[in-house]
Amino acid sequence: MIFDLKKFGGNIAVISETDVRTYDQLSETANEIADAVGERCLVFLFCTNSFESIAGYVGFLNRGIVPLMLDSDLNAELVSNLLKLYRPKYLWLPARLGDGYAECKKIFELNDYVLLDTQEAEPFELNDGLALLMTTSGSTGSPKFVRQTYENIVANTKSIVEYLRIDGGERAITNLPMSYVFGLSIINTHLYVGASVVATDKTMFQKEFWQLLKDHAVTTLSGVPYTFSMLQRLRFFRMQLPALKTITQAGGKLDPELHQQFAEYASKVGKKFYVMYGAAEATARMGYLPAEDSLRKCGSMGMAIPGGRFELVDNDGRLIDSSDVIGELIYYGDNVCWGYAEGGADLIKGDERGKRLETGDLAKRDDEGYYTIVGRKKRFLKMFGKRINLQEVEHLIRNKFGIAEVACAGVDDKMYVFVVDNDRLNEIAAYLSKTINVHPTALKIKSVDEIPKNASGKVLYNELEHYY
Repeated sequence: MIFDLKKFGGNIAVISETDVRTYDQLSETANEIADAVGERCLVFLFCTNSFESIAGYVGFLNRGIVPLMLDSDLNAELVSNLLKLYRPKYLWLPARLGDGYAECKKIFELNDYVLLDTQEAEPFELNDGLALLMTTSGSTGSPKFVRQTYENIVANTKSIVEYLRIDGGERAITNLPMSYVFGLSIINTHLYVGASVVATDKTMFQKEFWQLLKDHAVTTLSGVPYTFSMLQRLRFFRMQLPALKTITQAGGKLDPELHQQFAEYASKVGKKFYVMYGAAEATARMGYLPAEDSLRKCGSMGMAIPGGRFELVDNDGRLIDSSDVIGELIYYGDNVCWGYAEGGADLIKGDERGKRLETGDLAKRDDEGYYTIVGRKKRFLKMFGKRINLQEVEHLIRNKFGIAEVACAGVDDKMYVFVVDNDRLNEIAAYLSKTINVHPTALKIKSVDEIPKNASGKVLYNELEHYY
């Protein structure tokens, strides 16, 4: 059991827009949902920032039921593919989605959530240590999930609680989706210590979000780089938020200019600003910059979390001992996941990493031991905090439109799609916006005469860079 809910009894656990629930109430509801499932098995959890979604998650984890975490707005076609690949026994999802699963049997309901029995006769076998499956690629519907264990979750949760100094008096708001590893880690850490979570799907662009934040004296606000760009435009620095004590950032490298502005603001008004570094493969966090160093080390992501360790290696895998030399960042810790699953047959697998993670990020270390991320080895973009695998996006386009010549590239928060096709640019843009759930302005679809390749047919992505 990860969450000892009874320990905190009458403390407030989850505040929604209409209700306030104690830990006793959360425990009772979580047990009801888990009782309806009854046995250890795989469940698809279609996440919303709601009490029902959180209660399902807590109940599953505490009772040894393995949830595969999905965004409730994930494209139905992509969900259908995942159902075939993983064969879950149950679905815990908003009732509004239930009509899409007529072949399933409803066996339990709670407010606007329902538990559906898929009547799967041949579920895949689960490894005893497997606790949770988290997506690696935002909303592309990739079949690739991170296999997290109970040890991973507890180790990372304890570490984050320690360095952020979270106690029962804290209160966070869910402005990040719980299907996203950063958003889920906020729920984990606060429920672990008996603190409170304000659950809402409202965004910071809505007045209701800020009213909830003020009315319920939220102490912690978290975000990805895009969040902080928007906060700046929303004149956050002028807001009167006396209860807010801590601001945390992860989900990609924050521009040094924004880092400095928020660090200066926090210092001026007596709040703590933490820049952090993590990945789903490390359960959530690997590194953090202590709040007291946020100005002095502007641009850095700091040091390894308690219980973790970083090292840098060169292209030949040799350890880099010198300061200010760029190499690949390697992380060691109990929070490193076992590996990936790309289908249900992988759920029986054990540890394939040995608590070592090759991050794929390029970094350098200064003479005080603080690390700064300088680039990426692999082809991913951070799209408003969600990591998008460009190779998988290319695959989606090829499959949907039958276009062989396609290449995806770009920078964080702006994806460029290059196709040798003049007629379907708007169709591609609309499809991608809906399928991977990003705003159309974050996409640029461009027709080119040819996709540059080398002699062996490998795309030369660097030759596309002049477009952006």
